[in-house]
Amino acid sequence: MDVLSLARWQFAITTIYHFFFVPLTLGLSIFIALLETKYVRSGDEMYKKMAKFWGTIFLINFAMGVVTGIVQEFQFGLNWAGYSRFMGDIFGAPLAIEALLAFYMESTFIGLWIFGWDRLSKKIHLTAAWLVAIGSNISALWILIANSFMQNPVGYTLQNGRALMTNFGALLTNPNVAYQFPHVLTAGITLAGFVVLGFSAYHLLKDKAGNEFFQRSFRWAAIYALVGAVLVAGIGHIQGQFLVQHQPMKMAAAEAEWTTEQPAGLSLIAGIDQNNQANTFDVKVPGVLSFLSYNNFTGQVEGLADLEKAAEAQYGPGNYLPPVALDFWSFRIMVGAGLLMILLAILALVWSTKNRLEKRGWFLKVLMPAAVLPYLASVCGWLLAETGRWPWIVFGLQKVETAVSPNVPAWNVAVSLIVLGLLYAVLIGFALPLALKYGKADPTVESH
Repeated sequence: MDVLSLARWQFAITTIYHFFFVPLTLGLSIFIALLETKYVRSGDEMYKKMAKFWGTIFLINFAMGVVTGIVQEFQFGLNWAGYSRFMGDIFGAPLAIEALLAFYMESTFIGLWIFGWDRLSKKIHLTAAWLVAIGSNISALWILIANSFMQNPVGYTLQNGRALMTNFGALLTNPNVAYQFPHVLTAGITLAGFVVLGFSAYHLLKDKAGNEFFQRSFRWAAIYALVGAVLVAGIGHIQGQFLVQHQPMKMAAAEAEWTTEQPAGLSLIAGIDQNNQANTFDVKVPGVLSFLSYNNFTGQVEGLADLEKAAEAQYGPGNYLPPVALDFWSFRIMVGAGLLMILLAILALVWSTKNRLEKRGWFLKVLMPAAVLPYLASVCGWLLAETGRWPWIVFGLQKVETAVSPNVPAWNVAVSLIVLGLLYAVLIGFALPLALKYGKADPTVESH
């Protein structure tokens, strides 16, 4: 394999590894702060135990997120020097702010939260919990501000082959951020809800001491997961309509829409032949894609063939089609998992009373593996977000092949890919059993 392919694989693998931990950190930090708020307001010690118990899972996840995240920034200079030269003036600012402001804030108050239970007043400790949650999510916001420029460049000028920032305010108010950040935040809320539901279901099936603890955790998580799942679906729909206008190629690929149609039908399943730019079979619902795109059944949806011709006219000859099959099925897995999570969260909330759950052991058994669903949806969503704009690494400005480091030999990237892949596998092999151990632990024993 050439340097570009190896660098792509390395970045994809390490980023997906890292992103296993990010959304749980975002969602669980808020969940824990809510539990501690309930404890401070009610004085009920059960909520303090709940905050500390789920806080242990959060801390394991946070530590893994930090370790796996360090590699990401090194890759920009090592494997993607062309990208770093082109984007450094813009990409560096939000990354620096994320590290110096949000990450340091988050890390500092995590320390106060861990060691301050018996040293700080209830309200001060609660403040630390909320500052951890705010810091975690502000950290994600700055990363997404940087990523949003790659999706929708604003506030820049091109000079000597580089993108230079001319308007920092435009970077902050990039309309893509307004959709992308809430989508990621609510995805994190959903994931945290399902992780807590999964562990709670395990304990409720055991029917041992501490069921009241997990009965409450289950009900809180059901509400949390349902709110997150409904919001992530609604925001995702609005974001899709935004992308129809600003990245129509990505959305056409997500729908395997090869020809322009008015009205356009929604493909439920399709056999995709990218070489011949056609679907070998297609099961469509008439008019639904137009409705999803424009809130009416008569809107025109541009096809991939016409969009590629327009791209060639604007940017010059080349292949502007993203990997259609990957985007098509990633989108459907994401949406399918999201709809299933909404259904499961509704049932969890309806059946969250003790008597009802006792009669539905099968449902508790379903909820344990269902914790995988939000991870699956999150990864598929990012695959669509990043691969759907190919061949661009910075949409309309820089292609992927010009972003790779020109002087790094392929064997160097291959070695680092193997080493990092093995290292991350070891880390996962350490962190997952540790999280399962603490998640299955007796909540009457102090977590830390």
